[in-house]
Amino acid sequence: MGIFIVAEVGINHNGDVGIAKQLIDTAKDAGCDVVKFQKRTVDLVYSKQFLDSPRQSPWGDTQRAQKEGLEFGLKEYQEIDQYCKEKSIEWFASAWDIESQKFLQQFNLKYNKIASAMIVYEELLELVASEGKHTFIATGMSEKKHIDRAVEIFKKAKCSFELMHCISTYPMADEDANLKRIEALRNLYQCKVGYSGHEVGLAVSYAAASLGISSLERHITLDRAMYGSDQAASVEPGGLRTLVGAVRKIEAAMGTGKLTMHSKEVPIAQKLRAHIRWESSIQEVC
Repeated sequence: MGIFIVAEVGINHNGDVGIAKQLIDTAKDAGCDVVKFQKRTVDLVYSKQFLDSPRQSPWGDTQRAQKEGLEFGLKEYQEIDQYCKEKSIEWFASAWDIESQKFLQQFNLKYNKIASAMIVYEELLELVASEGKHTFIATGMSEKKHIDRAVEIFKKAKCSFELMHCISTYPMADEDANLKRIEALRNLYQCKVGYSGHEVGLAVSYAAASLGISSLERHITLDRAMYGSDQAASVEPGGLRTLVGAVRKIEAAMGTGKLTMHSKEVPIAQKLRAHIRWESSIQEVC
C-alpha cells in the first residue's frame, strides 16, 4: 500500500455543513484516501473563564460563541457520514476529550487520531486504544517520554497504530520541519511513521514522501483567506491535486534500490557499448 493521504478538514468548515461537503468533494477529487475532522466538547476542553473572555468572530463577541460556532453536533455529523458514503470516501475525527470520543463511537469509523495536543491525555489514549481501530498518533509538542507512554498504551491494548511526525506551529517554517525525526521515530519504535504538515507550500511534504512515510496529513481549505486560525497552514484545492499527484509520482520513482541494470537500459547499453567487450546478465527490473 502506498502513502495514506489524509485530508484534514479540521475546523476549516467554519461550522457550515455546506463548506464541509465542498471540502469532502475537494479531497475526493484530488485522490485523498480519507477526510478528517475535529470534535470537542466545548465546556470540557475550555475553562469557563476562557469561554467568557472577549473575542470577536462571525458568531459573537466571546470565546464561547466562537468555539461553539465551529463545532458540529449529531445532526451535522450524521449528514457528513451520509455524504461521505455517497461519495465513497472514509471519514474520521480526532477527539479532544472523553465525551467527544464516546460521541464518535456511534459512527462506524475505521480510524482514530490522537492529536498532538492530546498525546499527554492518558485516559483518552486508553479509551481510543480500547476500540482497537488503527490510530494515527501525532507527535507534535512531545518529548520522548510522552511518545514512549503513548506507544506503551497502544501496544498493551494490542491496538494497531502509527506515529506521525509533526511540528505544531501554524504555519510551520520550513526550516523547523526536522524531517530526520521521521527516520529516528521509525528506528526507535519499530513502527510505521507518517507526517502531519502545517507548512505553507508543498516542498516539505514532497521531501517527507521521499523518506518512506506511511501516511501524509495536510489541512485543506477552499481559500486560505477564509476566517480561521488553521487556514493559513492549509492547502487549497488546486494545491491539493498537485500534492497528491506529486506524491504518487514520488512513490513510483523511489523504486526498490536494487543494484541491477534496468531492462529498458539493455538495448541502449548494447548500442553505446558495441565497440567494447562487456558482459551483462539482467536478472530483474529495478
